[in-house]
Amino acid sequence: MSESNDLIYIKRCFELALKGNAGVAPNPMVGCVIVHNHQIIGEGYHKAYGDHHAEVMAINSVTEDALLPESTVYVNLEPCAHYGKTPPCADLIISRKIKKVVISNTDPHEKVAGKGIEKMVASGIEVVSGVLEKEGHELNKQFFTFHQKKRPYIVLKWAETSDGFMGRFPDDASSKQISNALSNRFVHELRAQSGAILIGTNTAVQDNPSLTTRLVDGKNPLRVVLDSKARIPESHTVFTDGNETIIIGPSRPNSRVEYIDIPNDAQYWPSVMRTLYQRNILQVLVEGGRRIHEQLIDQGLWDEAIVITSDAKWENGVRSPILNNTKLRSFTLDNDTITHYLNR
Repeated sequence: MSESNDLIYIKRCFELALKGNAGVAPNPMVGCVIVHNHQIIGEGYHKAYGDHHAEVMAINSVTEDALLPESTVYVNLEPCAHYGKTPPCADLIISRKIKKVVISNTDPHEKVAGKGIEKMVASGIEVVSGVLEKEGHELNKQFFTFHQKKRPYIVLKWAETSDGFMGRFPDDASSKQISNALSNRFVHELRAQSGAILIGTNTAVQDNPSLTTRLVDGKNPLRVVLDSKARIPESHTVFTDGNETIIIGPSRPNSRVEYIDIPNDAQYWPSVMRTLYQRNILQVLVEGGRRIHEQLIDQGLWDEAIVITSDAKWENGVRSPILNNTKLRSFTLDNDTITHYLNR
């Protein structure tokens, strides 16, 4: 199999893997292609957490098992070598006597981390790794960050006017709406791709948001609300609608949410992120106000920022944070411009 063909089939793995977006966390997105004599004879992807892995789906899709020993398996992430929700995929590949496996990335999970490759090589399987490695890392950047940095992938998100305001002053009764309907739907898609969404006290008190994915299909994220002085009224939505919520702050009696009191010291933000890591949250979407965003920016504790800029002008209000980082890409949704920044 030529190197150019390897690229083609690994790219197909990426396409398949993306079909599992928003459904597989805290597992990675994985696609698998099986090729015999330059023909694809099987495909599969990881559909949902706890469900079959991509390699299992692809092997099960092959109609002629006799072809497997002369086939090449392409997969964007190293086959697992341990028992989790499912048996090890490396063992399955070995049992089917497949002759070659081509991989994009080594799995950073401490229970895998090269062990799947070692198992297959020890069984006589030819293994090629590192094909489109950079692209594979980008595909599963949340998964890699989670296992390598022991924290979630942190995405900052805010909307701002064309003259740089993200909010009204508390005594200003003017409309707070900045972004348009398409941008709002885009934000709900971001929520569906995130394991948790984080806001602060002022946002909860002033906006009383629900922080759900009601505009799209997808699971509601865990709501993480900072409330160190117990200021949020218990009549507000985060307490009353039954969706899963953690309040970072002192507990209250008879409440229907979970409380975690974290000391407000120099380790406050690392402690918050460690709490989310311990709950297997791969990505947290930060939708708080200026203060929260500035604290995370100042500490360098973020990975990506998404800024929605409308054509509205307010002339006064709460100023948006300033980012002096690499602009990744931008696109428009009607009269809004969506800009992605990377923290390098």
